Order: sequence, then C-alpha cells, then structure tokens
Amino acid sequence: ESLSQIERIIAMLVTEIIKEKKGFCHMNPIKEEEIKKAEKELGTIFSDEYKEILSEYGVISCFGHEITGICKFKRLNVVDVTLKERQNNSNVENLYVLEKTNIDDIIIWQDSKGYVYQTKASGKPIKICNSIIEYLSD
Repeated sequence: ESLSQIERIIAMLVTEIIKEKKGFCHMNPIKEEEIKKAEKELGTIFSDEYKEILSEYGVISCFGHEITGICKFKRLNVVDVTLKERQNNSNVENLYVLEKTNIDDIIIWQDSKGYVYQTKASGKPIKICNSIIEYLSD
C-alpha cells in the first residue's frame, strides 16, 4: 500500500520534471474516462507515470522526442499507433507504444510497471530504461 502511494507521488512529479525539458510542448489534458477507454481498447493498463502525463498534457514533445498520447492525430495517438505496431510484432502483446522514432524501424514501448523497451522491426523487446523520465533524460 505505501509503495503504491510512493509510486503515485513519483508519477505526479513526472509532469513537473517533463515541463522543464528543452523544447517542451503539449496538447490538451485527458479525462480519466478517456484514459480508461484507451486502456480497454488496447487490453492493457498504462503505467502511473504515463497516466499522469496523459491527464496533465495529453501528448508531449520535448528534447527531440514525440511521446504518444490521446489525441485526434493518428500518428500520435497511443491506441492507433500501438494497434498498428502490434500487427507488425507479435512480441509486444501487453506493451503500448511511447514513441515511433522513424529511425531504423525502432519503436519505444512501455509496460504497465513503467519499464521502457525498444524493438527493432519485429524483434523482441529489450528493456532500455526504468521510466519515461529516464528515457527522456538519455
């Protein structure tokens, strides 16, 4: 119980850290109902960190990264991008796309615990970071 409280506090701090990143911009905050709908469509649960980003900013761009979110633009919408990329890679069933890098078929994914993975083409996911913040700090 206390660990999940700590995790929620850390997730809330994420939005403060992210908005200080170079070149930070965002779209519109997302309501909890829309986040739950997206999770249901993907059959997964978003990490607390990602939910906090969605509820505060919708979609973010910073430091040369475009992180998916919930919006009307298919190339940035986590549901659209994830469903499309899952068709290309059977190794990522419970993950959702954080970023489609458009470099060498590299896709950045996250799991419900917040771990960040990278795949290349239809390869297996390789864990590269423990959080979105860590990923955006590289």
